Amino acid sequence: MERNKKKVAVIGTQGVPAHYGGFESLAENIIGQYQSDDVDYTIFCSSPLMDKTLPRYKGAKLRYVPINAHGASSIPYDIVSMLKSLRGYDTLLILGVSGCMSLPLIKKITKARIIVNIDGHEYLRHKWGTVARTVLKMSEAAAVKYADTVITDNKGIYDYVKATYGREAEIIAYGGDHVMRTIPVRKQHLILDNYHLKPGAYPLAMCRIEPENNCEMILRAFRGFSQTIAFIGNWGYSDYSKRLYQEYADEPNIKLFDAIYDLDVLYALRNNACCYIHGHSAGGTNPSLVEAMFFGRPILAFNVIYNRETTFGNALYFDDDLQLRDLLESELPDAHILALQAKKFYSWATIARQYENLY
Repeated sequence: MERNKKKVAVIGTQGVPAHYGGFESLAENIIGQYQSDDVDYTIFCSSPLMDKTLPRYKGAKLRYVPINAHGASSIPYDIVSMLKSLRGYDTLLILGVSGCMSLPLIKKITKARIIVNIDGHEYLRHKWGTVARTVLKMSEAAAVKYADTVITDNKGIYDYVKATYGREAEIIAYGGDHVMRTIPVRKQHLILDNYHLKPGAYPLAMCRIEPENNCEMILRAFRGFSQTIAFIGNWGYSDYSKRLYQEYADEPNIKLFDAIYDLDVLYALRNNACCYIHGHSAGGTNPSLVEAMFFGRPILAFNVIYNRETTFGNALYFDDDLQLRDLLESELPDAHILALQAKKFYSWATIARQYENLY
């Protein structure tokens, strides 16, 4: 007799395979090897951004929406995805609040359980204008009010939801063990040679080049500094990222690399860095910070509650470029405990099980 599977629609990502951000990595890693036989996933994907000829991926069905999933268009993209999932699903797993202003209507016309991961304070990101921020703040309020279950990825965001809306939420972080590899040292060194880097001799930073990630603060700290930073990001994405690239690319001790998606290359660069610098100021549990913890290197993180919670207080924290430089000039502590905590709390097997328990 065939088992009655829970049919779950995943809404709010660009799509899979994951080539963009944290929600995409989440969608990719709760399917496949960590997925139980009791769950049948459908992932909604943006056809302008993804290969719409791919009908399935890692056992999940893919459905395509002809709207760009980025920027302001993420709002209609999410709403249309929700409307397409009104029938045939037991659960709508909505990642992010972009389209959640529509939840009062969606709630009336679907019998599906609605679970929303509200991410961080999306409306505070610098890329949004006044109108978009207002819409996103209202969408956040609608998500918290109308979702059957609210997920926060960090205790700092949980406390915010409780204080602002008086509602309890589930805390489920991100996994990060997908970044680990078994790569011979010689191959790692060959990869470093391609990037003109020496093992153990460079701090590493990697993120989307956005103001709230304090990219310019990090770059200022290294201008004229004795150490050389390797900084990976989407330097051609926006006026802001292009300006930073033009201003800092010629600095002799600043190496700016475009976004890298090859996990073997990323492993070599992370595994051979002397430390990891994390400038994120918005959001909750940032996936790149979780991933960095697995390597057991010292972490220098911007001083906000979300980063302290994610690293269990075991990183070093800075408020500005001068503090960051002072930390870099000090003797960095052993960070083996970060790797142990990452393995215990941030494995995808654990995260996938936590999500399935909500369905």
